[in-house]
Amino acid sequence: MMPFHLWLPAAMVAPTPVSALLHAVAVVKVGVFTVLRIVLFVFGVDLLQEIGLGTLLAYFASFTIIVASIIALRQDNLKLRLAYSTVSQLSYIVLAVALLTPSGITSSIIHITIHAFGKITLFFVAGAIYVATHKKYISQMNGIGKKMPFTMAAFTVGALSMIAVPPVGGIVSKWYLTLGAIEADMLPILGVIVLSTLLNAAYFLPIIYAAFFKNPPEEDGQGVQEAPPMVVVPLVLTAIGAITLFFYPALLLDLAKMVVALVV
Repeated sequence: MMPFHLWLPAAMVAPTPVSALLHAVAVVKVGVFTVLRIVLFVFGVDLLQEIGLGTLLAYFASFTIIVASIIALRQDNLKLRLAYSTVSQLSYIVLAVALLTPSGITSSIIHITIHAFGKITLFFVAGAIYVATHKKYISQMNGIGKKMPFTMAAFTVGALSMIAVPPVGGIVSKWYLTLGAIEADMLPILGVIVLSTLLNAAYFLPIIYAAFFKNPPEEDGQGVQEAPPMVVVPLVLTAIGAITLFFYPALLLDLAKMVVALVV
């Protein structure tokens, strides 16, 4: 969360497998998991509601969501754009738990896993593009979807999950986040959710459009030029996982309900 976020964009210079672990799975998820544990089991819902710190944390997270999304819009380096997207998406988790409502807590818990599948797909795609073409800037990726169809189809799935478009898992956690804001009677948070969704679309959809609907440079040649199978198969599998979480979110929801029953 801003202003403590600077290490995360800086870490995007690491090799792609390391970036994927830092930004999608291991390090950042341990951080937000710890925040959830402290909010729910150290301070507790009742105390935070009584002293009003939940509201303060919610607006602090909302600031990070919007500002990080605006910064992401300005990045031409694909991994750097994804890094600032991570900063924004992690604050969704903090915002959701800060609402201190059943639906908000449910959203915060399930978004840990849903974001992991979507974001690791996106970082794997960035790595596959670099392996196959040595390109790392979005402005260089016109027509790349025609040359790397499986890779960019997976990117589309991951991006739609970040935006929260069916049939990808991101819509499930954002739906519960919206319900949580309504339950908490915090209508300005609904505005944050809508604005951040539009910003997510603004920095992901142009990449997809350029990849599939613009012509590649002539020097790139013709035909399909995917990365090696050992690079492409994992990103396809994680993209399938992101879709599966839309159709079968029951396991995540059951686990979240167990937590909610303990703390609310």
